[in-house]
Amino acid sequence: MFSLRLLPWEYGVRNLMRRPTRTVLTLAALTIVTLLVFVVVGFIRGLEQSLSVSGDPAVVIVYSIGADESVENSAIAARTAGLLTASLEGIQKRYGVVHASPELYLGTRVSVGGSDESLGLVRGVTDATPLVRRRVRLIEGRWPGRGEVMVGKLVAAKLGLKAGELAIGSSVTFDRHTWRISGQFSAGGSALESEIWGGLNDLQQALNRQDLSLVALLMSDAAQAPEVDLFCKQRTDLELQSLTETAYYRKLQTHYAPVRALAWLVVALVAGAGVFAGLNMMYGAVAGRTREIAMLQAVGYRRRAVLASLIQEAVLLACAASLLAGAIALVFFNGIAIRFTMGAFALRLDSVAVLVGCATGVLLGVVGALPPAWKALSAEVAESLKAI
Repeated sequence: MFSLRLLPWEYGVRNLMRRPTRTVLTLAALTIVTLLVFVVVGFIRGLEQSLSVSGDPAVVIVYSIGADESVENSAIAARTAGLLTASLEGIQKRYGVVHASPELYLGTRVSVGGSDESLGLVRGVTDATPLVRRRVRLIEGRWPGRGEVMVGKLVAAKLGLKAGELAIGSSVTFDRHTWRISGQFSAGGSALESEIWGGLNDLQQALNRQDLSLVALLMSDAAQAPEVDLFCKQRTDLELQSLTETAYYRKLQTHYAPVRALAWLVVALVAGAGVFAGLNMMYGAVAGRTREIAMLQAVGYRRRAVLASLIQEAVLLACAASLLAGAIALVFFNGIAIRFTMGAFALRLDSVAVLVGCATGVLLGVVGALPPAWKALSAEVAESLKAI
């Protein structure tokens, strides 16, 4: 029966220790490449997570037909909220309070403490908004009063500021008005966390606007969403359209599909660069061991056994690099806020990101070791033993 005599496991481990400088350099190169993969995949997962948790299947948003896919461009009559609540039966009510949130939503230039202006997202809300936006939680401070706003926990990242610059009591300026920050809120990692919220009436007066951007309705049952769509189609004079919030953010995900594709391409390119870096390092490592490899074959070890030992060394280094890169990414990069056109989101190093990063690192070790090892083993044993 055929049997393959393998080199001892300790042989490969000891070889790594025999060349500490080369081992450290190879480990550093693989760690950097794998760390880049972790960061890029964390970017993709953070973007996807932010969009996926932003929608509530029971919430229907009503906005103008001419707004296309952006509620920033929407303008509907202020009486729309009253018409919707009076005409639809499926809107959730509790203790006589209808769960409907008329809102004003806009992108505008925002400055803090005389700093340069940055594009920010502002939403005018009412006391009924938390009934509809069920993910929103006040972290500190209080709900904004007249002349006040509260900020999402990712607003600082969206504006390119340090978190301390948006502390309670500080001020923000937009549209030639200054507002005092009264509180900070979270929204379960959704896109709402990138927004500045102020009182609807306050913002309408400051911006000299009497219209709304949208009305958000919390339905008693998600299956009742078509009733809102039917109302919008029947009342052609209002020029309204409706979408469930999940459908709205699903459209945004489609809009950002090219960005995700580009990010995955970056992962592939980084991995490819890592393979070539690994090839270069392994060629150098194997080239200096020509006589050693030939001697192993001369004493009876088959080429496949020597190849397995060389791959073992590379995989050990790759695994160590993957673990090191993963630890660095989790400690220093996980949760870092990233500015984006839709607002901001946090890098997310979840199980998928860790799996992709570690798998890429191990793959770099295997693929990078095979060509140089096979080239060295293909040489004649007698000639290799004569090599200096």
